[in-house]
Amino acid sequence: FNFSKINNWAAKKAKGNILLFLNNDTAVINKDWLANMVEHIQRKEVGAVGAKLLYANDLIQHAGVILGVGGVANHAFSNFDSSDNFYYGNLNVVRNYTACSAACLMVKKSVYSSINGMDENLKIAFNDIDLCMKIRNLGLLVTYTPYAQLYHYESKTRGYDLSLEKKTRLKLEEEILFKKWGGQLKNDPYYNRNLNDKK
Repeated sequence: FNFSKINNWAAKKAKGNILLFLNNDTAVINKDWLANMVEHIQRKEVGAVGAKLLYANDLIQHAGVILGVGGVANHAFSNFDSSDNFYYGNLNVVRNYTACSAACLMVKKSVYSSINGMDENLKIAFNDIDLCMKIRNLGLLVTYTPYAQLYHYESKTRGYDLSLEKKTRLKLEEEILFKKWGGQLKNDPYYNRNLNDKK
């Protein structure tokens, strides 16, 4: 199984100008989710758009990605109640991030092609982080909209990375990402480090 390779193959076959990467373990919540993503991807300064993803219990699974928190990266507001405005309402406002999850990610096809799509060395993990960072390197934004909401039954198809083999693969992919992006993974321009201060 190579998530990046599958998506690169599909992107080459797609005839439209906009690509939507959507996991098979998702379920739509609001009917206008797609229109709410297209609203932003058609902006010239935007290269990718991510959605608000919930666990089955209505807690947040993904509301954007923050680099360098809890390892390589972590989902913003993970496990918070989806109706909670939390920190200055950031959970429920359109905003930019360095990355969003490819479980539901809209990308301009021209942009995807110009950066050679997903890195096929990142077979399972971090391919979306790498993709979004390449998009940002073009000077384009990665935008999150809370107005596209889906359930994401995370790892329902593949299972979790608990076996020694899967943990080893995850570690290798983490090393690939650090080799490519280095210190940028520890310095997310969309995150205030003071929020992570343990003093």
